[in-house]
Amino acid sequence: MAKTGTIYLVGAGPGDPDLLTIRAARLIERARVIVHDGLVDPAILALAHPEAELVPVAKRRARHTMPQDDINALLVRIARSGEDVVRLKGGDPFIFGRGGEEAEAARAAGVPVEIVPGISAANGAAAAAQIALTHREASSIVSFVAGQCKGLAEQDWAGLAGKGRTLVIYMGVKTAPQIAEKLMEDGLAPDMPVAVIENGARPSMRVIRGLLAGLPDLVEREAVVSPALIVIGEVTARDDVALAAIAKESAQ
Repeated sequence: MAKTGTIYLVGAGPGDPDLLTIRAARLIERARVIVHDGLVDPAILALAHPEAELVPVAKRRARHTMPQDDINALLVRIARSGEDVVRLKGGDPFIFGRGGEEAEAARAAGVPVEIVPGISAANGAAAAAQIALTHREASSIVSFVAGQCKGLAEQDWAGLAGKGRTLVIYMGVKTAPQIAEKLMEDGLAPDMPVAVIENGARPSMRVIRGLLAGLPDLVEREAVVSPALIVIGEVTARDDVALAAIAKESAQ
């Protein structure tokens, strides 16, 4: 009976190879097949074995090189051929990484699957920007939402942001106008501080500060591109540098 390989769903973290878990680094180094997303940093892919087959399945807004069902089928096919396969994802596989769907597909096919968690984009980017997502004096609740899900306008975000709360929005660059409008319609103050973290935890990281009402203009004027996170809450304005940046932005 032919051996079945294992599918490893591996979190690549926010981009810096130094932030990989030891388990993730070891799997990448020894893998013979790596199926990776487009946002995985080239420095992490450079850790792969010279003879490893690197299979890109890049996903961008409205542009998928391979539909999710096809990715699921590819992973199962490789494992059934007897080869272990590393499915490498930015951040953590189970936080907006569709790792849950891939794990379900593996289990349904009777293929062994292991989840290797990674530092999430939110944790990694916020730490690099020195924004504490929770703070004794500012926030005891953190919520993660996706800013490009279908039916964004119909989603109920009431209570996710405001005093004592931090809201982290993934994939929200293109929908920043709708996000700002939605939150203000739900009662969030227009002068709530925000931070946009572009290329978090990478050498090219930018942290751009402002206020909720000015979020759409800020994203457009600064030509923010993915990967980027939007953090909304008082935790984004806890130091003099942040306050000065927000004051400057407000005066624009």
